[in-house]
Amino acid sequence: MKSKELSVDLRDRIVSRHKSGEGYRKISAALKVPMSTVASIIRKWKKFKTTRTLSRGGRPSKLSDRGRRALIREVTKNLMVTLSELQRSSVERAEPSRRTTISAAIHHSGLYGRVAKRKPLLSKRHMAARLEFANRHLKNSQTMRNKILCSDETKIELFGVNARRHVLEETRHRAHHQANTIPTVKHGGGSIMLWGCISATGTGRLVRIKRKMTAAMYRDILDENLLQSALDLRLGRRFICQQDNDPKHTAKISKEWLQDNSVNVLEWPSQSPDLNPIEHLWRDLKMAVHRRFPSNLMELERCCKEEWEKLAKDRCAKLVASYSKRLEAGIAAKSASTKN
Repeated sequence: MKSKELSVDLRDRIVSRHKSGEGYRKISAALKVPMSTVASIIRKWKKFKTTRTLSRGGRPSKLSDRGRRALIREVTKNLMVTLSELQRSSVERAEPSRRTTISAAIHHSGLYGRVAKRKPLLSKRHMAARLEFANRHLKNSQTMRNKILCSDETKIELFGVNARRHVLEETRHRAHHQANTIPTVKHGGGSIMLWGCISATGTGRLVRIKRKMTAAMYRDILDENLLQSALDLRLGRRFICQQDNDPKHTAKISKEWLQDNSVNVLEWPSQSPDLNPIEHLWRDLKMAVHRRFPSNLMELERCCKEEWEKLAKDRCAKLVASYSKRLEAGIAAKSASTKN
């Protein structure tokens, strides 16, 4: 049963005696008030400079301070813990709490749920290579960076699984009406693989890879598109080719073609797509293509090539210019994955 609240007069007398120098035990005995209550009233007076009952913004939380501290400790030890797991822990502590109560306590501590980003798995060897690469190339001149031709492959699905559209409707009851939905099919409805390249002066060639790519196919792509892209972008014969460490890229047949054609290759750290500016351009391309809603793979390929040609040259220039910032972010993160 909840005890009766002390009168304002009695609380004022407790504070008055405290000001005159009396201890908690003496005040408790004189006024016949539990010593814990005396301590609580004086503590409140010191903090808020009043003994009046303060207004509260809603029902007091059923979660005790001890339970709250235990909850925050559990969350900080495992940032991917779920509300269901926290709820089970509260039951084990003999302090069962609702999911909303747990969520409010977590938010009050400054922690909020976010979708975890997918990043490549980095071993100690990968992180050491990334850090060494960043330190070695951080002071490269912008002139040298402008000579880099970044290349990469990507997959684009016919019905992008992450594509989103907003729809305006009069009522929620029409949410599943055909006009208000996005059609989906299993496995994305098919996809195409693309190879492309960019430099600070714009986009190079974009090629569809029609079968599972082998080292021989990759060599043919380089033979038919790399040098011509460098020529179209006016990079000169002394341009630098950037590619990741995919086995097809580092295969003997690919290396021999690059050597035979006197192509300088930028040594690239494994598991480092966040350092490659073309990754942002792939995202731009996918968003532009999905806004056109192609209905088959041939139309998807055509849309990709048309939108690739439309990508702005100044966008490419800004991405290449951001190269030093990417390296600085990698160094600041101690070679861990960055937000790029």
